[in-house]
Amino acid sequence: MKLLSLKLTHFKNYLALSVEFSAGINCIVGKNGMGKTNLLDALHYISMTRSALNTVDQQNITHEQPFFAINSKLEIIDKEHAVNCYLEQGKKKIVKVDGKELEKLSDHIGMVPSVLITPDDTEIIKEGSEVRRKFFDSVISQHDRSYLEDLMAMQRLLKQRNSFLKQNAGRRSLNKQLLAVYDESLLPLFKSVAVKRAEFIKQFIPYFQKNYELIFDGAESPIISYRSNVVKDDFEHLFKEALEKDIILERTTMGAQKDDYVFKLNDRPIKKFGSQGQQKSFILALKLAEYDYLKSLKGFNPLLLLDDIFDKLDDQRIESLVNLLTDKERFSQIFITDARIERSKAFFEGKEQVSFFEIENGELI
Repeated sequence: MKLLSLKLTHFKNYLALSVEFSAGINCIVGKNGMGKTNLLDALHYISMTRSALNTVDQQNITHEQPFFAINSKLEIIDKEHAVNCYLEQGKKKIVKVDGKELEKLSDHIGMVPSVLITPDDTEIIKEGSEVRRKFFDSVISQHDRSYLEDLMAMQRLLKQRNSFLKQNAGRRSLNKQLLAVYDESLLPLFKSVAVKRAEFIKQFIPYFQKNYELIFDGAESPIISYRSNVVKDDFEHLFKEALEKDIILERTTMGAQKDDYVFKLNDRPIKKFGSQGQQKSFILALKLAEYDYLKSLKGFNPLLLLDDIFDKLDDQRIESLVNLLTDKERFSQIFITDARIERSKAFFEGKEQVSFFEIENGELI
């Protein structure tokens, strides 16, 4: 897959931008605050129909403007497609593919698969289980529509069940028949989600380990493991036993919403014992594994968006990463941002198919 052109109107700090991109590596350089990350976020938007940075869509509209528009043309398996996103103040977001408006935004997930790597991705390691679930759920959802539907249904029912528990404020005399109705629907969804997560991680780990070795050819041994009570034989019994606890705490304490992924390096938690460079290498391997995994299932290259990836990496790791990214057989088109143009030019010197775009105050120079 290749992004052929992009046009932004009133998107964040871009009043108007029109650009055509090249195959290979597109290196977007400029000082901090000029809009490099916002450009990548626009590409993320046409992939996932949402910003990776702002959960409130209205905040993506340029200050004091009435709307934003993102218009793009892509080549997917030798066919050209147009993906356009439009949002007017106070109105519903509109996403059109080849001129046809989507009824459900979730139907678009996976059509334009993408992998975004940002400096904040170390939160996947440092923060709680919710952040790790969100990452892996996004990977699975980009290729498995039934998983996305089950996940959305599970989250919706959990919200309703938790709301019911809060409304009853710890009372043991609550309507347990109504609660049983929620549970009857939730239990098979928990099972479906957890089983697919377990199957996915087995397939994903080899991609991850291979990429870590490519980024850092050393004696480090990275490990990912999946933890879930749902896959246990006695989970339904444990879930029902937790009812009294749920009533007291006013929330659902058992289920796939509590699953976690454990990250280790040399058999020690990387969150506690990994250096900044090791943690960043772990994340890069994780995201490049996502790229390879989606590519193998989709049959074409996802968009690869790399925001300030050289930060906190030593020269050895940067050189290894650059050599990896310039593999034309593996990657067809990459977008990289860097605040230090001289660093990017030095590491990409002599490499083929590298184009530089300089951004200043939301404009391409």
